[in-house]
Amino acid sequence: MKEIEYFYAAHSAFAYLGSARFMAIAAASGRRIAHRPVDLRRVVAEAGAVPFGRRSKAHVAYYFDREIERWSEERDAPWIGRIPTHHANDIALPNGMLIAGLRLGLDIDRLAHALLENHWLHDADLADRSTLAAIGRDAGFDPAPLLDLALAPEVQATYRANTEEAIRRSVFGSPTYFVDGDMFYGQDRLEMVERALARPYAGKWPRR
Repeated sequence: MKEIEYFYAAHSAFAYLGSARFMAIAAASGRRIAHRPVDLRRVVAEAGAVPFGRRSKAHVAYYFDREIERWSEERDAPWIGRIPTHHANDIALPNGMLIAGLRLGLDIDRLAHALLENHWLHDADLADRSTLAAIGRDAGFDPAPLLDLALAPEVQATYRANTEEAIRRSVFGSPTYFVDGDMFYGQDRLEMVERALARPYAGKWPRR
């Protein structure tokens, strides 16, 4: 089965906003989602962006408040109305949990959506093992093997490899989708992803 590559992080606001729509588009196209959880903070830094904590109040108010508010309404993806309490916590554990699911041969679409939704709708601390266990169970998974494997060297090696691949392929934020090599950054490009699945755009990516 052909794939849509999906580079994102388990705590990403805009990945959450587009998650349900993206999964519906993928299902309708008959393609499998190739999940590539990444260390988003490193990806953003490598792209040369200003770290979140150093961005202006105006930028944060617009991009991480008003934009989320509007897209929440547009995508019917409710949120808590602010940046989650634990948003700055380490994200290796939840991203590792997703990769562990892949290594165990599971379809992690529901789990990926559940992590995003719980963080942005229910203020879940994604660095807390018991919280992740509850999210996993509610999504229909046995969380124990996923969490036991999440920080294992082989899983974290995949996590680093995903991150390096994202940087190498010019990914600079989450979510980023690749349709047959063509890159689409941001959930606001999902309608273009849908079109590309049916009829590819002219031209090629990357440009170099």
